[in-house]
Parts: sequence; C-alpha cells; structure tokens
Amino acid sequence: MAAALPVFEGLRCATTSSSARLDGVSLGISQPRRLRVMANKRSVKTRQIILSEDVEFLGKTGDLVSVRAGYFRNFLFPKGKAKMATPEYLKELKLEAERKENEKRKLREDAEALARELQRLGPLSVKRKRGMARLIFGTVTTQDLADIIEYRTKKKIDKRNMTVPEIREIGTYTAEVKLHPEVTTQVKITVVGS
Repeated sequence: MAAALPVFEGLRCATTSSSARLDGVSLGISQPRRLRVMANKRSVKTRQIILSEDVEFLGKTGDLVSVRAGYFRNFLFPKGKAKMATPEYLKELKLEAERKENEKRKLREDAEALARELQRLGPLSVKRKRGMARLIFGTVTTQDLADIIEYRTKKKIDKRNMTVPEIREIGTYTAEVKLHPEVTTQVKITVVGS
C-alpha cells in the first residue's frame, strides 16, 4: 500500500517533470521523497503618502508619493517626515494648493496694476545740486528711486528690485523695476539741477 502524502495547495514541487506523481511508490522509491516547498514571491506593498518635509531622493514638502509600507512605518512616519494620504488630508491639501494659487495670482495682478500706475505717472524728477557743465554732485541711487515711488504711489518697493544706471549728470534715464518675478516695468527718471 502506498503512503499518502499531505496535500499542499498553492505550492510547487521541485521536480523537473510536471507529470511526475508525488508518492514514493509511483516514482520507484521505497521511501517517499521529501518535498522542497517553493513559496510564491510576495507582492510589494506600497502606500500613498504625503511628505511633511523635503526628503532627499523622494520629493518636496506636499508631494504625493508612493513608498514601501516598511519605509513609511519604520522611517518616515516616526520622524514626522510624512503622513498617510487619507481622503480628508488629500482634500485639505488640494484646498491649500488652491489658496496658494489664488494668492500668487492676486500678487501678480497687484504688481501689474502698480506697473500700469508707474507708467501713467510719467517721468520721475530728481533734483540734485549742479556742478560744472552738466555734472551733478553725488549720484541717484536705487534708494532715491524707491523713496520717490513710495511718495508718489504710497506703495513700498524694495530697492533691491530696482536697476538704475549710473547717473552722474543732468538728463533723462531709464530704470528697471521688478515688481514680481513675472512683472517688470521701465521707469523714466529726469535729473534736474538746482
């Protein structure tokens, strides 16, 4: 009588022939063969997460990325670098992105309105003490231009966002004012002697 082998469903036998029976009698062996159990490869489990801070080689703050569950559970989550991408959190993140986009659009519109206002003002006049011929004492700086624009428009502009040519004599000059990363305007400066 042949010895019965336990049934292992979902496992493969390590024999080369797929038609070979698994009991020892049919194989011509007095003792049953030992089966080598080959497990199927585990599927990789990933999670959708949202980064709370910049992570090198992964992404920037607010990015939605997919990482392995263990990496999230053992490294990112305990250090506060990421959160699970729950539907509520995704909705909150979307609202925050829309708010930031509206804020950027408003800043750009304000900068464009200020550029139109500066163009409408015409040339800005600067008085300087006159020297010999057309020369003036001192020079006109970006701070002078920022003060004049603030006085005329009641809006403060940083002097680091202005480019003024070297002004050493009486005449008309053109300065460039950067009001926004996407909005720049040209301003005429008229230097008069006193």
